[in-house]
Amino acid sequence: MTSTDMRTDAGDSEPSGYAAARLRLLQEGARSGPPRRAALAELTDEWLTGLFGAGTQDGKESKDRRDRRESQGGRDGGEDAARLAQKGGGRRENLRGVSLVAVGGYGRGELSPRSDLDLLLLHDGSDSGAVAALADRIWYPVWDLGLALDHSVRTPGEARKTAGDDLKVQLGLLDARHIAGDLGLTAGLRTAVLADWRNQAPKRLLELQELCLERAERQGELQYLLEPDLKEARGGLRDATALRAVAASWLADAPREGLADARRRLLDVRDALHLATGRATDRLALQEQDQVAAELGLLDADTLLRQVYEAARVVSYASDVTWREVGRVLKSRAVRPRLRAMLGGGAKPAAERSPLAEGVVEMDGEVVLARAARPERDPVLPLRAAAAAAQSGIPLSLHAVRRMAAVARPLPTPWPAEAREQLVTLLGSGRPTIEVWEALEAEGLITRLLPDWERVRCRPQRNAVHIWTVDRHLIETAARASELTRRVGRPDLLLVASLLHDIGKGWPGDHSVAGEIIARDVATRIGFDRADVAVLATLVRHHLLLVDTATRRDLEDPATVRSVADAVGSQGTLELLHALTEADALATGPAAWSSWRGSLVTDLVKRVAAVLAGDAPEEPEAAAPTAEQERLAIEAFRTGGPVLALRAQTEPPAEEESSADPEPLGVELLIAVPDQPGVLPAVAGVLAMHRLTVRTAELRAFDLPDGVRGSVLLLNWRVAAEYGSLPQAARLRADLVRALDGSLDIAARLAERDAAYPRRRGTIAPPPRVTVAPAASRHATVIEVRAHDAPGLLHRIGRALEDASVRVRSMHVSTLGANAVDAFYVTGPEGAPLPGEEAASVARGLEEMLRG
Repeated sequence: MTSTDMRTDAGDSEPSGYAAARLRLLQEGARSGPPRRAALAELTDEWLTGLFGAGTQDGKESKDRRDRRESQGGRDGGEDAARLAQKGGGRRENLRGVSLVAVGGYGRGELSPRSDLDLLLLHDGSDSGAVAALADRIWYPVWDLGLALDHSVRTPGEARKTAGDDLKVQLGLLDARHIAGDLGLTAGLRTAVLADWRNQAPKRLLELQELCLERAERQGELQYLLEPDLKEARGGLRDATALRAVAASWLADAPREGLADARRRLLDVRDALHLATGRATDRLALQEQDQVAAELGLLDADTLLRQVYEAARVVSYASDVTWREVGRVLKSRAVRPRLRAMLGGGAKPAAERSPLAEGVVEMDGEVVLARAARPERDPVLPLRAAAAAAQSGIPLSLHAVRRMAAVARPLPTPWPAEAREQLVTLLGSGRPTIEVWEALEAEGLITRLLPDWERVRCRPQRNAVHIWTVDRHLIETAARASELTRRVGRPDLLLVASLLHDIGKGWPGDHSVAGEIIARDVATRIGFDRADVAVLATLVRHHLLLVDTATRRDLEDPATVRSVADAVGSQGTLELLHALTEADALATGPAAWSSWRGSLVTDLVKRVAAVLAGDAPEEPEAAAPTAEQERLAIEAFRTGGPVLALRAQTEPPAEEESSADPEPLGVELLIAVPDQPGVLPAVAGVLAMHRLTVRTAELRAFDLPDGVRGSVLLLNWRVAAEYGSLPQAARLRADLVRALDGSLDIAARLAERDAAYPRRRGTIAPPPRVTVAPAASRHATVIEVRAHDAPGLLHRIGRALEDASVRVRSMHVSTLGANAVDAFYVTGPEGAPLPGEEAASVARGLEEMLRG
């Protein structure tokens, strides 16, 4: 519902003056942001003041109002109007000792277009019947206009008691604001509530912190979510309100720089979301982001998300600093009386300062600058302090970071050796690096050290596989790489490559190509020599090479292995690239790495290492069938139908974990079937019907012994169960028999599945893309398919390739989130690669089929 629907929500034939004025205000294009929120609150104040002072109307209460009274009266736990009416008899009197109070967001004067009205009818308890009548006079017009109302009727004592029992009520009362009636009553409650809050701060702040942590665990971090909740996620509006509550306790205060602007930006986005959707929602869903961006006059949804992330980052960092200060103060209060007693009530002892590095000490659980430190003369000090903090696992003091940001000199170009070493130490410190990095970034020190960082800062990644923004993903990769430094000869290059591998995502075109150029420049500026710069550029340019090749190419093909060896160039670079590949995948998200992918990459690395060592791979000869394959082929020929076998595949444990059990990599499915048209789509369709995910597949013809006419197709596939356990081989065979003889309509069965396949409302998958990979193999033409994953996708592709009269020699299937990235090695009927124009035609036809 949009703001223009207010008339239909009113529930009355004539909209009230307030409804019309509210509608005009929300439709004003010239007024938005804080002025509109304040104007809406002021307009609502005037209307409610009129309702508060108006005389009651006699007459029989309508059924709708009685129903509303029963369903909504007193839902905040206070003494509701109905109960008060029974006690007081609903008398009409001139009211004294009653006030109308706005609390929560309305109390702060921040009304978004669809915000609830949070109201407290405060009374002294002298005339409950008159208060009940007054409550009716206010609540029902609000409901009649379709406005959400969160209301309560309480005496000051009841309000304080409820606040003492319910932290959320107490937080709302901290923002209590007088609207109408007895000003002294409201002021008295405000004073009492603030006094209670400050007196109980040591206990209540810990409750508030626990509430914030629980909410963050449930809702996630606003600065990284593709569909964030602007209010509930960590770094959102709830956290900004919590910081106000901490400040009201006088125990600690949040860093103010940028906090008000961040909060305003989040409120502006919520206003635009309310206007765009017509709903009281705080969830910034994907399908609404473009409309919200347009409402705010922003370029696109990515610009919107980046602004949201930047605001959330400010709130999150302010929260970290504030809660750390709260903990320090509470700890100090607990320890100080004992120290004073031990010292006989003497002077306050000086805080202990423990040296960590030159110019850097630890004090009160934080890393601070030494008294003799001179950041204006020591350009390496920010990196030295950051490295010391990360190495010791202690947070950097906000004051120290701000002082360095304000006066520290820029590093010369190239950096001195100490600066480069401190950067590597910082990146190699593991998980503590992330918090320290964010502290530097909050004060602009990262972009001062690495200007190219600005393009990736807070940049969203619209990919279901990625769970972080680009900048956070880079520092997460460095943290993951720090665990792999024992596997490489140059840990410094691994860590710096991890930090830079996606630096090109802020530029148009292929981010690996752009990133190579940026990496050369950054590495030179940091002070690496020419050879190291070349290695870092190679790592950034080819950081996707191993995983892409291992999961989408035939590793038995010498051309595949040689192409990787040519790109990598040396054993040392291959070693670094292997570790970078794993760190990058682990830092991307759970869908990007698995034992199966890891085993394929390791296999590829071994083959490439052999080539780099001078052991050129020989052209593969057709491998002789195994005894099991031969048995299945003969049985398939004898019976005239498919024969299959399932066998679990496992990875042996690493040497350092020799006592561990092997980890399952999937199930090998061997199928033998007399050569006939439609085998690939039939098998793929049956597997899809049984919810089996295909990881790799190879097809080959088995020649029967001399004197026997005919041939048998052998299919060697690795599969995994999508849900639960694998189906029985007998069931698979029975369905495959029916699929091959035409009695099982696979297309219809999969269409039913596809109709019921869960899809996110409003999301539109990008169109599929089919390309021919140039010079990928000398034995076959490689056709790459990138499409939205769905039940039966392989069946449809197999049918299209069958219709194009090409044979599939093998295929390599990879699913990343909702995206399928598959490679098919195909030949013509005679077993040779397809001519260029024919291959392009097959790819075009396949893409048209998938788009249709």
